[in-house]
Order: sequence, then C-alpha cells, then structure tokens
Amino acid sequence: MTDQTADKFDWDSPAFAANLRKRKRSQLWLKSLGLGAISIAFGMLALLIGSLISTGYQAFTQTHLEIAAYIDPEHVDPENPDRGNYRQILTDMMHAQFPEVADDRAELRRLTNILSNGAQFRLRDMVVENPDLIGQTVTVRVPVSDNYDQLNKGMIDPDTPEANRRLKDDEIANFMQLKEAGAVTKPLNIWLLTNADSRFPELAGLKGAIIGSAYALLVCFLLSFPIGIGAAIYLEKFAPRNRVSDLIEININNLAAVPSVVFGLLGLAVFIGWFGLPRSVPFVGGMTLALMTLPTIIIATRAALKAVPPSISEAALGVGASQQQVVFGHVLPLAMPGILTGTIIGLAQALGETAPLLLIGMNAFITSAPETPFDSATALPTQIYIWADSPERGFVSRTSAAILVLLTFLITMNAIAIFLRQKFERKW
Repeated sequence: MTDQTADKFDWDSPAFAANLRKRKRSQLWLKSLGLGAISIAFGMLALLIGSLISTGYQAFTQTHLEIAAYIDPEHVDPENPDRGNYRQILTDMMHAQFPEVADDRAELRRLTNILSNGAQFRLRDMVVENPDLIGQTVTVRVPVSDNYDQLNKGMIDPDTPEANRRLKDDEIANFMQLKEAGAVTKPLNIWLLTNADSRFPELAGLKGAIIGSAYALLVCFLLSFPIGIGAAIYLEKFAPRNRVSDLIEININNLAAVPSVVFGLLGLAVFIGWFGLPRSVPFVGGMTLALMTLPTIIIATRAALKAVPPSISEAALGVGASQQQVVFGHVLPLAMPGILTGTIIGLAQALGETAPLLLIGMNAFITSAPETPFDSATALPTQIYIWADSPERGFVSRTSAAILVLLTFLITMNAIAIFLRQKFERKW
C-alpha cells in the first residue's frame, strides 16, 4: 500500500480531510438541487391554485335584485300559473322603480335588460310553488344579467371610456340607483351546483356535469373493478408462465401508458360505431373510461397480491387448502387495501379525463341533468372545456370555479385512497 493510499484511510491526514470536505460539498449540492426542485414544484402548484382562486372566486357569488313586484292576476291565470306573462310582471316592476321613464319603450327595455333572461322563470317557479301569491305584492329576488353582474363585482370599470365597455353611462347610473336603494344583493351562488348548463353565464351551473360524471364513474367502476381484479388474480396466481402470459403482461403494461385519446377512438369505433349505442350518454362514457382504467387496476392488484408474504399461502396449502381457497380466503382479503387504493386512484384519473369523452360526444349543450346513465349529459372535464370556449366574460370565472370543483373531487378521492391504505394496510 502506497503512502498516498494510506493517507486516505488515515482520519488525521490532510488527504482524508480534503476527501471528506469534497463528499460533504457533493452531498450539500445534491440536497440543494432536491430542495430547489421541490420548491419550484410547490411554487408552480401555488401559482396554479392561486390563479384559479383569484379568477374563480367571483363565480361563487351572484348578483340579484331584491324588489317588490305585484303578481297581477291579469298576467297570471290562477288555474294555470305555469303559463303566465311573467316578463310583463318584471317589466312593471322595473317601471315602478323608475317612474320617470313613462312611456319610453326603448328606455324601459334597457331597464329590463338589467334582469337576466332567466328571471321570469325564477318568478314563475315561485308562483307555481305558491299560487296564493297571485294578486299580492311580494318581494322577489331575481338574478341580473351577466354585464351587470360583472359591474357589481368590479370587473367592469365605470371610469373606462364609454366606447370601450359594454354598458353605457346611463345604464350604469340606473344600476347604481338600484344599488343605492338597497335593491342589489350578492348572495352565495348555490345555482353553480344546483343548475344545469345554460347559454347565460348568470344561470349556468354544474349539476348536469356532476351527475353525468357520477354516472360515468359508476359504470366505469362496475365494469373495471371486477374484471380488473379477476384478470390480475388469474395472471398472478393461476396463469402458466409461458410466452402467451408474458405477452399479455407486456401489453397490459403498455396499455397503461397509451394516451387517453386512443381509448376515446376505440370507444367511438366499437361502442358507437359497431354496437350503435347513443352518443353523449354516461353509459358509453363509463365503458370508455373502463377501458382506460383496467390496466391501472390490473397492475395495482398484481402489486398488492405480490406484497402478501408467500408464507401465508404456504401455511394455508400446508393445512390442506386448495389454491382457490388460498387466493380468495387468505391472499385476496389481505391485498384488498392495496387494491382499493389502486382502484380509487384509477377512478380519480378517469374523472379528470377529457379527450375520450369529447370523442364520444359528451360535450353537447345539455340544459337538464340526466336522470339515468342513458340520458344525454356532459361531465366535469367536458363542461370546463365548453365554458372555456365560450365568448361571454362571465364564463371565465365559472371555468375556474368548475376547475376548483373538479380538483376538490380529485383531492377527496386521493385522500380516501391514502386513508384506506393507512388504516387497513398490514405491516409484515
């Protein structure tokens, strides 16, 4: 051994001290890179969430007018309140707030434009629910149109030159007069979750998309969960090890990395093209998502089955249990927490997929929530796509709000998966 080599192992030698300082510098540099990467990742995540919240929080409130209106029996038939002239009642209501308009029809029309086109239907629903209101003066709360909603939320600057904004000076003055009279309110926008889609931003909601996604995920789970577990059990515990099983395993791993749009094309060709199933229905969407989720569930199930110690199977076989009894009576129950975790993560991935649903037509304009999986519907990702493509400014905030709702569902599903894993996972 040379003197130089001996110095490297001599703790008091200068060579050993220099080598130790070099190793510490390398370790510090590696830690700094890791912390920098984590900081950048969290910074980008915070930027994403912050931008969504700053844009979407406006959609969780909605501007309303709360004004007294006379439910004139001349405009509403007590025997058939569903077919009344509620637009005229609202026109009379606005005329009462601005008596100086007199018979100026053009000015009166501009006043009624403050109200949303859906205001008359809100009033109709209130009267249909309680026909005793006919002939009485009641306080009604109806939504305003999108431009005035943007004005009330500060997204339209009154100081901007009149030619560069949608509302004229006199229109802003009329609204401010109502606001000073205490007729303008901005309550929580529960319609965002209780209404279906609409062409008017102030009325558009996510109810149809949420129910459509729920139906699609239900169909996806009912198909992919039993098939995926069955395929994984056969490949892991019963299939002979030969070229055929190796080829199947390779293809399953490859399918897990296939872009989701390919599964959408497959669903379009097979379910709609060959089987003739209708477009835009959650049932077809669920089957398409099941094709995409199956490889994930199979891989997760096989990993969970492998994680069970072989000694459990050997002990069961040693006391006379059959292979089937070993798998379904001992191995599968112990692997179930891992299987459920993988399944929930796969379903969460399916919930956020857009391309397959777009290809099978689940981006149609649907104004009512589906009652069954065979009714036309949208889903949360496709509803976000539809709103993002809309020209009305009110849909900008609603798009961000819909993304926040989708992220809430995804985070909840992943939290459930983590909870199940920590609660039921066995340590060997």
